[in-house]
Amino acid sequence: MVRADGTSGSVSTYDGRETAPASATGTRFLDANGERLPREDRILSGLSVGVPGNLALAAKAHASHGKLPWADLFQPAIALARDGFVMNKRLHGSISSRTDRAGKTDEARAIYFGSDGKALPVGTTITVPSLADTLTQIAEDGTAALYSDGAAALAEYVASQTPQDGKMAATDVTSYAAKSRDPVCGPYRSYVICGMGPPSSGGVAVIQMLAQLERFDLGSLGPDNPVFWHLFLESQRVAYADRELYIGDSDFVSVPVDGLVDPDYMASRGALISADGTIKDLQPGTPPGAPLARADGDEPTENGTSHFAVVDGESNAISYTSTIEGAFGSGLFYRGFYLNNELTDFSMSPEVDGLPVANRVEGGKRPRSSMAPTIVFDESGEVFLVIGAAGGPTIPVQTARSIIGVLDFGLGAQEALALPLIMRFGTTTVIEKGSVLDGMQDELGKLGHAQIRAFAPPLKANALLRTDEGWEVATDPRIAPMLAIE
Repeated sequence: MVRADGTSGSVSTYDGRETAPASATGTRFLDANGERLPREDRILSGLSVGVPGNLALAAKAHASHGKLPWADLFQPAIALARDGFVMNKRLHGSISSRTDRAGKTDEARAIYFGSDGKALPVGTTITVPSLADTLTQIAEDGTAALYSDGAAALAEYVASQTPQDGKMAATDVTSYAAKSRDPVCGPYRSYVICGMGPPSSGGVAVIQMLAQLERFDLGSLGPDNPVFWHLFLESQRVAYADRELYIGDSDFVSVPVDGLVDPDYMASRGALISADGTIKDLQPGTPPGAPLARADGDEPTENGTSHFAVVDGESNAISYTSTIEGAFGSGLFYRGFYLNNELTDFSMSPEVDGLPVANRVEGGKRPRSSMAPTIVFDESGEVFLVIGAAGGPTIPVQTARSIIGVLDFGLGAQEALALPLIMRFGTTTVIEKGSVLDGMQDELGKLGHAQIRAFAPPLKANALLRTDEGWEVATDPRIAPMLAIE
């Protein structure tokens, strides 16, 4: 969570990232021969479950900034869980495409599936009494419902589903703490961009991508010019090369955050980018304060994320990203909710060719994420844009793309969120199917982007943009059709 104070302009950030059990080891996801465990053993088990942190984050932020009584905040969710909500197309499609996770347990199947073993039809009213009970207890007892009184039961359940390596213990739960972190901020043109620091990689990546492109007149290129999208791709590649090597939990590994967003360093990295072609043999940079040699890890793709942006009547702003990693997390269903599979955001290998991986598993450590809750300030220091996204590794890309849309192209927030996705995964460039990028494949190929593949990405971003008429509320246009119940 990134929060900007409407009076002072100060920025606070809160880290509620999940933690590995204290007894977890670097070989958690490897078998006796050092090979990766099968996907189901890694993800759909207690091996992937970290100590939940969302509730602790909410409580910490509420203690510092909340105005309404804690118990009142839970009443709408309690009512939905008890009285029911309607199965829409998006939820139905998600359950149907992930039956291995959504229907892993008898308890979850009884709620979301019919007797035929299929997801309940669109339009069905769903009730989750166990979740209503859990939220009621949290409303009445505070975080003790999970982290104190409920610690032993949670740990025992997760441990019973953990086939190897360190099992979660009650002390892992009772000792969990959300943390205040230093924000990561950097200039872009006449604006200041502030985001979340490690173990989230999004704040650094967004600032790097923007700064690396600052020497180009993006506004004159515009979103219909393939050269812009080529430059944006190149900037992603440069930023992500650093991300893979340096970003991890700063409580466990040295992360050169100041060096990564140092203006001179970012300018030197941006100088690698050319409007005429791609960077050959791209390597991570060496920012000021860089640690000794490290290796690139082998993390799977992230997803299962939500984001929201809020501004109140006193101009306090919050950008808040929440995730359980995969859709339906580990598939383990506990007290009415799915437990996360966040620990699979760690690298599966603790070292590569004898070099340590920053994002390796360690007891008590928080895995790296792509989350990028972001607040943009204008030249007068006022909150101008509150933005963030869901979509795993695409999150920093979606966020930076939309910021460029507003600041360089002069688009409204809704138009900026509607800009298409383009991203490099290894040697493959993916573009959003049916978008303007679909017609630029030849031009992008001539600029050096081979293996272009069009697909429909699972995106979700939202934003608030300050205008002369007030705040523009923007949601990703790709989502709206999926919320229908007819």
